[in-house]
Amino acid sequence: MDCAAEESEIRHALSDLAGVQRLAFRLGARELTVHALPGVLPQVEARLRQVGFAPAHGAADTPLPPAQCTAHGHDHDHAHDHDHQLDHSRGPAPVPPGWRALLLAPGGARIGAALALALGAEIAHAALPEPLRWTGALLAVAAVLLAGLSTYFKGLNALKRGRLNISALMAVAVTGAFLIGQWPEAAMVMALYALAEWLEARAVDRARGAIGGLLQMAPDVVEQHSADGAWHNAKAADVPVGATVRVKPGARLALDGVVTAGHSAIDQAPVTGESLPVDKTVGDTVYAGTLNQTGVLELRVTAGARDTQLARIIHAVEQAQGERAPTQAFIDRFAAVYTPAVFALALAVALLGPWLAGWTGLAAIYKALVLLVIACPCALVIATPVTIVSALANAARRGVLVKGGVYLEQARGLKAVALDKTGTLTLGKPVLVAQEMLLEEELSAHVLPAAAALSSHSDHPVSLAIAQGLAAQGVQASEVAQFVDQSGSGVEGVVAGQRLRLVSARAVTALGLGNADLDERLTAHQAQGRSVSLLVSDTAVLALFAVADTLKDHAPEAVRELHALGVHTVMLSGDHPAAAQAVAHAVGVGAAHGQLLPADKLTRIAELQGQYGLTAMVGDGINDAPALASADIGIAMGSAGTDIAMEAADVVVMNDDLRRLPALIRLSRRTHGVLWQNIVIALGIKAVFLVLALAGLVTMWMAVFADMGASLIVVANGLRLLRDRAMGELSKA
Repeated sequence: MDCAAEESEIRHALSDLAGVQRLAFRLGARELTVHALPGVLPQVEARLRQVGFAPAHGAADTPLPPAQCTAHGHDHDHAHDHDHQLDHSRGPAPVPPGWRALLLAPGGARIGAALALALGAEIAHAALPEPLRWTGALLAVAAVLLAGLSTYFKGLNALKRGRLNISALMAVAVTGAFLIGQWPEAAMVMALYALAEWLEARAVDRARGAIGGLLQMAPDVVEQHSADGAWHNAKAADVPVGATVRVKPGARLALDGVVTAGHSAIDQAPVTGESLPVDKTVGDTVYAGTLNQTGVLELRVTAGARDTQLARIIHAVEQAQGERAPTQAFIDRFAAVYTPAVFALALAVALLGPWLAGWTGLAAIYKALVLLVIACPCALVIATPVTIVSALANAARRGVLVKGGVYLEQARGLKAVALDKTGTLTLGKPVLVAQEMLLEEELSAHVLPAAAALSSHSDHPVSLAIAQGLAAQGVQASEVAQFVDQSGSGVEGVVAGQRLRLVSARAVTALGLGNADLDERLTAHQAQGRSVSLLVSDTAVLALFAVADTLKDHAPEAVRELHALGVHTVMLSGDHPAAAQAVAHAVGVGAAHGQLLPADKLTRIAELQGQYGLTAMVGDGINDAPALASADIGIAMGSAGTDIAMEAADVVVMNDDLRRLPALIRLSRRTHGVLWQNIVIALGIKAVFLVLALAGLVTMWMAVFADMGASLIVVANGLRLLRDRAMGELSKA
């Protein structure tokens, strides 16, 4: 249900119904969730029937005939209240049995038949003698019934309620054409209108399919390890969390999981947008829908089929399509005034034309009907949703999940971006970046193995970073005896008969082993935001090890691109000010603030909003969630981010590539441009044909053909965003 006009009709119909609390439209899934008090559902159904949306309960009812959406032309949508599901056929009142087979035919076949009948009516009117022209009138009636019976009945219902919508406009135009004897044109108008609606529907479905098709990438069947030790095929939907499954080379993953055995390269483009395969080994996370390329993998399932990252992406995009973007809200308000204004203009032409312009009565009525057809706001109404859906699909396919059209539109106006440090600008994983030997060279051979031995026995992140760094250098750890982990100060043990300690810089001072030279070295490392550990004996400091959280490869490039787009950058970190300043300097961030609590980050966000205007917050941790929620746009790093951060955010970057941020701003600006291109095209074409109509140079069927052309132009223009190069930089990994 991407039809903004029909959404507006439903909202208006239910707006004054007591007990209805909220209407949630999911345009991508064509669903409407009605949040209402118990017992209100029958009244909701009755009200929907009154306005032409006949509901049916699930599959128990007889299939309903497909019919066109008043603006866009779709088959059906759903609404559910608690355990109830409503299927709105958008069909008219009960259909005569003789027409049921034709009306149940596929949309393209019905419209093709209606066009043939309308053409036959035109030929009969022009070629047959007067006594036989009644056959043409019958053909015209048949064409209208086939192509626009739904639209016609809904138009009559709208007129009864005083609602001058698109259906009412078409019903008046067709009825008027028949009454003044222009039945061939009435038939052609309705047939061409139906064709335009059908073509638009297919185009909009293409935009939806760009995302919905991702779900088909996850296989329905997996190889599951059973209790008897064998591998058996099982339905992915039936595999529980915690089960072990196997994926062979060349196969797609059906479920999210953690690798428990094997090594392979994985193409993660459907989920993260990365263009290059990523190596995966034991302990790494993998996602449903991604392609296993080189080796056999065994996985421990971490999410059921309905809860995979891929399924969550689809769900989030569908919800985003239901969020009304600012431009769409403007267009809806404009259309609400525009259509009644057109009726008033057409009425003035019909009544005043003979008096002011000397037209005959029939000529004035005909020009008025042409005006009604020209003024049909289909192109205008569809201009926004198809553009927004295409842009959302473009971003999602590249690993950027935007939770609403409002955020997509707002991103173009960002003036400041606040960035968390750990996990956002940095990898969030400490590594050994420097080591110094502080004793004679001949004694240093045993120092590194001793440091490797002590650090490998500790589970502290800094110790683990030292152990991994030394192992990567090929250092073999010595044997340790009498190991003790002294929480808060370090670890100690006996290595090669000597008691050694691996301690923090603060502990060295307490042991009385500090000196001026060591203090100078420590200051130099700490100024770069490094955490320093020292290997000491009872009498001397033997070695220094500096650990730091390393920058993400593309962080400096992303910051430069943000600055080039005119966006001010600030880093907000809970880390030590020296570490914050060092990272900010390395990536080129404009300003940095350290030792901030969550409440402090909120204060800084408010300051940025007051100083610069529209502000985004980028983070990944629980402590970032309040700032993400308070910023104008909250952006979460999805790969290493916490669930709380991703829930609080308005945008999720699935693979943590910061270059997605400037790319999103570029896409937003491009989307804004396309939106206004479509609005100008739609209104411009109508303005030209309005003048031609008043000059008597346009017929009714020419008018609807022009309207169809305008609709298809704006749809095609909006669909360009599916492959727009404004976000092409995202494909670089």
